Amino acid sequence: MPLPRIFFGNYDVKLERPLTLVNKGYTADMVIPETVNGQKPFITGGLLKGEYVAEGIHFHWGSPVSTGAEHTINRRRFDIEMHIVHRNRRYSDVTEALNHPDGIAVLGVMFKVKERPNRIFPGLKKLFGVLPNVVDYNSASELPGSITLGQLLGDLNTREYYTYKGSLTTPQCNEAVTWTVFSNPLPISYADASKLWQLLDSNGNFIGNNYREVQRRNNRPVFYRTSKNYIYG
Repeated sequence: MPLPRIFFGNYDVKLERPLTLVNKGYTADMVIPETVNGQKPFITGGLLKGEYVAEGIHFHWGSPVSTGAEHTINRRRFDIEMHIVHRNRRYSDVTEALNHPDGIAVLGVMFKVKERPNRIFPGLKKLFGVLPNVVDYNSASELPGSITLGQLLGDLNTREYYTYKGSLTTPQCNEAVTWTVFSNPLPISYADASKLWQLLDSNGNFIGNNYREVQRRNNRPVFYRTSKNYIYG
């Protein structure tokens, strides 16, 4: 049977303010609040059974001379990868969810650096716009105005993706994650990408190449959904 597309609930409803981006010392992270209708954005579909509510966003990147996405697609590593982390609604919080193989769902969005991108995405522009305010470890900055979570997906073709059962890419690498990785990258300007390269860790060093090396599949199936609705193992 064909894999169903990912359904995005409340992704088109504005998020409650404040929206705060934080330098965690190893990534830039933003907690996802409820929307103005009092509900959390959520996803379902694909390999997911039930609803998964959005918890946070963070990034993985390389350096001015190296690419830094966590996944490779057809042996190619893109420049930046954004993760939108979701928790299975049946569990009370992320800590509990991490103890279950169906606990977490992560969307992986790729970015490709372009000298002059032919498309600009207002939500992402706001997020990247505050990065210069969080250069130092543990610093935080509020996004101006309001955005929807869906605006961070730009004009991504969400009907085409890879999906598999895997683990977190940071310690303790819990085997609790259903990954959905969109195969087509969003364009990002060199100026915006370079803002990530300027962030500092707790020792004052540049945060760079903050991705986990590609792991062996170990016979786990990886499914591919095309826009034509076919599955490949």
